[in-house]
Amino acid sequence: MRLRQHSIALILGGILTATPILINQNISVAQEIKAENITATLTSYANQAYTLYSASLKDAQALQKSIHEFTNKPSEASFENAKKAWLQSRESYGLTEVFRLSGGPIDAEEGWVADAYGNLEAQLNAWPLDEVMIDYTVDANGRRTSGNIIDSKGKFTPVGEDAKAVNIDKITTDTLGELNENGGEANVASGYHAIEFLLWGQDQDYNNFVEDKITHGAKIAGQRPLSDYTTDKFANRRKAYLNAAVDKLVIDLHTVTSGWEPKVGKGNTGLYRAAFLGQLKDQDAAKNIDAKEALRQIIAGMGVFMKSELANERIAVAVLTPSEEDEHSCFSDNTHRDITQNFEGFVAVLKGELNGKKVGPALWDALSSTEQAEIDKLITDIRARIEKMNATANSSMHFDYQIMPQNEAEARNIVGMKNQMRRLGDQMINVAKGFGITLTEDDVTDSEETKVEG
Repeated sequence: MRLRQHSIALILGGILTATPILINQNISVAQEIKAENITATLTSYANQAYTLYSASLKDAQALQKSIHEFTNKPSEASFENAKKAWLQSRESYGLTEVFRLSGGPIDAEEGWVADAYGNLEAQLNAWPLDEVMIDYTVDANGRRTSGNIIDSKGKFTPVGEDAKAVNIDKITTDTLGELNENGGEANVASGYHAIEFLLWGQDQDYNNFVEDKITHGAKIAGQRPLSDYTTDKFANRRKAYLNAAVDKLVIDLHTVTSGWEPKVGKGNTGLYRAAFLGQLKDQDAAKNIDAKEALRQIIAGMGVFMKSELANERIAVAVLTPSEEDEHSCFSDNTHRDITQNFEGFVAVLKGELNGKKVGPALWDALSSTEQAEIDKLITDIRARIEKMNATANSSMHFDYQIMPQNEAEARNIVGMKNQMRRLGDQMINVAKGFGITLTEDDVTDSEETKVEG
């Protein structure tokens, strides 16, 4: 996780309440259609959110099963199966990232939504992580680091300002929740990337940005040995950590998915979706979200995600530094797939599609044919650059080598890709206009995005 929740006022514990969309007989047909379009678009968005989060939950549960099988009986085969399951789980989760920054169950920071669902994005997908907090790393002299969660006992205090001590005698889901980002955003203890590090270990390809010359090659990811889970003296601690991390991942993802359930049920199941669509009644009616305000936050959030999170934090920071430590999945060398799926999730929601097929009214429908053509031109160009990045990753060099300055053609392709993505993020201003919503460039740019040149 890089960006904080985009600060557009929307859900403040019932301060903003929804007014049902009532069609007055005196208003124009155009206004009536627009009101109906907003309702239909929000419903389509909610359906997509539930479908995509459900798919990611299913794959997370498959990952959980694979990891438990591995830790119960470690072997090269079960180790490889766990890694494959992690890669598959990233494919489906990557498509859901477009729902961030819009005040929903994944990362609402205040009000009743945050209270109900817990702002779990940082527990699920925080990065980049300081891996030395979790387990050993190997320094330039070939020595293992120590003093981490796995090789320690008793009270453990992460490095960082205002860090709090946590008892780590037993590594549980609660333990990891307490440790995650305790003392700083780099102190990541839970989620996909903690699991990734425990499966792959370091990807030691550092000769591009620091003096030491550790390198395992352009097509080699992290090489954690199976012995870490068999003969190593901390093998049982490591297995306990891996189990707790994947169990917590499934629990947290289930919580987020439950917010989008079509029917209101026990706890907070379906509560957010019902409020999002203005369907709550009686004592819960105050939680309803104004339809146009919800649409405004969705559009702005998508702009911020494309422009400031994906293009800037996940791509520009890595390629312009250059630093493989700032790429999204640096241990598994899966960053090219993260970028691909994040982008495709954005396009799917923008156009109201699943698997390339139209599933309902969408933001796209409010654009003129000229505006659609302009955005399609950007999408086509970005896809071509993504395809080149993926083809290169599969044939000759992973993302961490493509960003090296000496690989000029590959680096230029990625820089061009992020520039086009930033332009695409700005296009959400025009999308908003189609619904009579005014956004500025500031609304689709996070004010705290990392400043990089290029």
